[in-house]
Amino acid sequence: MKPVYKTLLIPFLIVMLFSQISCNNQSTETSDAETSGSDLSVSGHFDSKGKAPSEFTKKILDEARNSLPFSDTRDFEENKKGFIAAMSVRQIMADQGHVTWDMDAYNFIDEQEQYSSIHPSLHRMAKLNQNYGLYEVTPGIYQVRGLDLSQITFIRGKKGWIAYDVLVSAETARAAWKLLQEHVGEGLPISTVIYSHNHGDHWGGVRGLITDEDVSSGRVQVIAPDGFMDHLVSENVFAGNAMNRRMFYQYGLLLPRSEYGYVTQGLGHAVSAGSVGLIAPTKLITKPIEEVMVDGVRMIFQLTPGTEAPAEMNTYFPDLKALWMAENVQHGMHNIYTLRGAPVRDALRWSKYINETLYLFGDKAEVMFASHHWPRWGNERIREVLRDARDAYAHLNNQVLHHANQGVTINQIHNVYAPPQSLQKSAWHSRDYHGSAENNARAVIQRFLGYWDGNPTNLISLSPEESAPLYVEMMGGSKKILDKGKELIAEGKYKLATEILNRLVLAEPDNQNAKDLLADAFEQLGYQQENPGLRNSFLAAAYELRNDIPTSAIPNSSSPDVIRVMTTGQFLDFLAIRMDGRKTQGMKYGINLITPDNGEKYAVELSNETMTNIQGYLLPDPDLTITIKRKDLEKAMMGLKTLADMIKDGTAKTEGDPSILAKIGSAIVNFDLRFPIMPGTRIRGSQASPTVDAYSAGGLGRNSPE
Repeated sequence: MKPVYKTLLIPFLIVMLFSQISCNNQSTETSDAETSGSDLSVSGHFDSKGKAPSEFTKKILDEARNSLPFSDTRDFEENKKGFIAAMSVRQIMADQGHVTWDMDAYNFIDEQEQYSSIHPSLHRMAKLNQNYGLYEVTPGIYQVRGLDLSQITFIRGKKGWIAYDVLVSAETARAAWKLLQEHVGEGLPISTVIYSHNHGDHWGGVRGLITDEDVSSGRVQVIAPDGFMDHLVSENVFAGNAMNRRMFYQYGLLLPRSEYGYVTQGLGHAVSAGSVGLIAPTKLITKPIEEVMVDGVRMIFQLTPGTEAPAEMNTYFPDLKALWMAENVQHGMHNIYTLRGAPVRDALRWSKYINETLYLFGDKAEVMFASHHWPRWGNERIREVLRDARDAYAHLNNQVLHHANQGVTINQIHNVYAPPQSLQKSAWHSRDYHGSAENNARAVIQRFLGYWDGNPTNLISLSPEESAPLYVEMMGGSKKILDKGKELIAEGKYKLATEILNRLVLAEPDNQNAKDLLADAFEQLGYQQENPGLRNSFLAAAYELRNDIPTSAIPNSSSPDVIRVMTTGQFLDFLAIRMDGRKTQGMKYGINLITPDNGEKYAVELSNETMTNIQGYLLPDPDLTITIKRKDLEKAMMGLKTLADMIKDGTAKTEGDPSILAKIGSAIVNFDLRFPIMPGTRIRGSQASPTVDAYSAGGLGRNSPE
């Protein structure tokens, strides 16, 4: 019998669990200029087909060097302030034996003052992200920075330490805690853990600091904003496999750390690759403004739902005059639309909450810190950054809609909207270090008007691979397109080249010359990007076009802690998404699911090629009733044991016809994380050794942790 319940993929955890790859620079072969259309072969590139920056790319980067406010070095001064001690360990090992965090992978960042393959602004942020150690924010508040994508904060309480946002992995959180104890911890325990919001880089490392017994005994409380648990699961599950695959591009998961590949992720260097856990909150902040005494420390929480995360909160410490901005204000514009995929955020709402913070606490705070980057000191500086952040998000919302109300469409706005020049010329903290103006502009229109640009041609359009052959035919065939593509690339017109070469690759996905030429254009566009997600996406796509999809072991991403907080209804909904409705034609079944240990019951119906469920009801005449404890059902949800086996051994009780499980199970699909994004790309050499570097010639991905 095929099990109905199979392993659930939790998408954000894939990023956390993939091992970081730091490939050594490798000598490369000379590319065929006839194939590529440009002879820019370069020694030291990780890809044998990789190219050096063109004269056009160098010119764009030189213009940025000459026009951006590099004379403003306040960020570097603030970044060093409060330094106490460096982390002496450069590689943090995972409990499973692999490397969780490798700081030496980023040594190349400081080896040269500038690179012709890295945007100078991105290189600047990479240098700032090189901090690696313990810092004092203000007496009583300390941060350990540079061990993960996010930063961990420790606040001295009456009985012990309050840990605010606890990184991605237990191993990095544990290392941060050890460093604190070596210098200022005084041997005091953790008394409280606070999660500022529901994204995984703010709660995943909790088990490196505390245990379930710490919480159940009352020794440690865990605080989070209202809605934390619901949004933790719901924001990322249903389109999880697609999100995972797109993360390979946005986060450059397999790009080697090098001047030609991955440089930094902007918010921090990268996501650690250790053990992800979750301990549920024991206290939720539910009022819009709520003052709470936390281990003797007075805190005023400001809920900011629907901003950077669906459940998020800022915090003001009135006795310390310290303002915590979670991830609502950091050093750069954030995502309104994230390339991995997620519900579009509300830029105007975001702006209004920042404004509320400014008016509530802006005239009082003397230091402002957050879950990424470094603090700002001085009331004038804090108000400057808050005002600029407020204006940046409001300008984005208002000016995009200003253009939209005059007919500018979702397919044009990214070439029309421009952030305010007053911020671009003087405010590093409003630049595109995580979100990009182009994608954020499109997101605003998507939020208000949706995907359609108003042209009926695009209302029920052909799929790209269906329309591409007509374009190729009308352009005179592949040779003419290749010739024109080489000409455009030689002129530095890379976007125009991608327009025609992408059509050719869609029409002729096995045309390697076309894929190589498109990759050449993508690579130059990648070098030119200030935004890490855009750079990573262009470079990752270029590699896959040239070499196919690197293979790596698929991690077991079903964190038991996350599975436990999923509702049974959410799991059933995701199961319905995994079911191929076409394989259920003619099926009509009713199933009652009862979990007596938590008193829940669900009516589940399969009809019209879809499966639905409702909590709190039972069907009067079901085809099958399954009674199983929720704690046992979780084993099936995690893929540790099949439902069929639990029925066989008596763990699950049934009434009716259990054979219908096999019929439904035959329609359940295991999503493959490595589906193609670029036309004509395939999973490469799945039988080869998974320990070979993904980016060595003919190689595969490194082993990833389970």
